Amino acid sequence: MTNIKFLLLGGSLSFIPTLSLAQCVATQDCATLGYTETSCNGGKGVKCPFGNKWFCFETEEEFKTRLCPELGFTLDCSGKNQTGSNYTCNGKYNYCNCAEGYSWKNGKCEKTEQMQNGAVEDLYYCNGTVVGVRAPNMNYYIAMQDLGLMTWSSGNTACLSYSFCGNLKGTLPTKDQLVTMSKSSLNSLLSTNGGTELKKLSYWSSTSDYSNGYHYNVNMSNGIANSSWRDNSNKYVRCVLTSW
Repeated sequence: MTNIKFLLLGGSLSFIPTLSLAQCVATQDCATLGYTETSCNGGKGVKCPFGNKWFCFETEEEFKTRLCPELGFTLDCSGKNQTGSNYTCNGKYNYCNCAEGYSWKNGKCEKTEQMQNGAVEDLYYCNGTVVGVRAPNMNYYIAMQDLGLMTWSSGNTACLSYSFCGNLKGTLPTKDQLVTMSKSSLNSLLSTNGGTELKKLSYWSSTSDYSNGYHYNVNMSNGIANSSWRDNSNKYVRCVLTSW
């Protein structure tokens, strides 16, 4: 028996924690002791000393069959465009390598979706996202959102630096383009593709009325153009993409 000695250095005994002694109760119940099998494969086990039940040791095969699925090794990777990873457990893989152009999805290698870029009929994409729309009678795309209320100078600068995709920049629409936009079905295209509808208010155009400092704006509710001093009035701004 191990001897335990306490050295008390002139202090109170009150700091010594109270010890709780657990009572051990003897049992001769085989099932309680873990002996539950009637026999063991190949005699690989221990017989209960109080009865005829056994505690059996797993074979290596049984161990792998139980453990490997628990660790995620469930795939055979024999499908099309796939090969097994570098790690196996009991002949199964935890993931599959896919051939070039394919990615693992829904338990198999599926063809990787290419991110769409560029014009596809009435929609213009950048990295798979619609960034512009056009009506069938338009040869330009308009941005999905307004830039807000601005003077002409601020709006013109903002559109010239507005990126539709990468280095592909926009511009203010012309007066005629705005008139066409006011009579088109753009709002339906915008709303169904994640954009905001054009307001029935005035938008700046890039068109000068040939009076120094004046530019046209178009009321989108009726398509009527008016002329305003470029830096003395705020109008809405929506950029357009005219070349790509």
